[in-house]
Amino acid sequence: MRSVPIPVDVSKLAITCVKAPRPRVLNRDTGEIKTDKNGNTVYEVTVSVEDEFGRIELVKIGITGEPPISVGDQVNAIGLLGYVWEIAGRWGIAYRANALLPVREAADA
Repeated sequence: MRSVPIPVDVSKLAITCVKAPRPRVLNRDTGEIKTDKNGNTVYEVTVSVEDEFGRIELVKIGITGEPPISVGDQVNAIGLLGYVWEIAGRWGIAYRANALLPVREAADA
């Protein structure tokens, strides 16, 4: 199954970092860290996402390079895409962003 990127409209979402960025581990036994096609470390950031109706979900977002955010920061997810995946009858949505910036920095950019 080829995954087609689905753009996410973040204009009506409140995104908050709830777990500090950390390198994404591919293999816990070997400690292998995920890298992108250029060899840069891929980080994983756990955020809470609240929609305009007050529904909240915890989501992990992948990003190349360590983003300048910390726990508690309101986050602007620039270029957020969702990818549907399926493995052995299970499925989900993986998220990836071009940048995760604190809202105060994103407003300045």
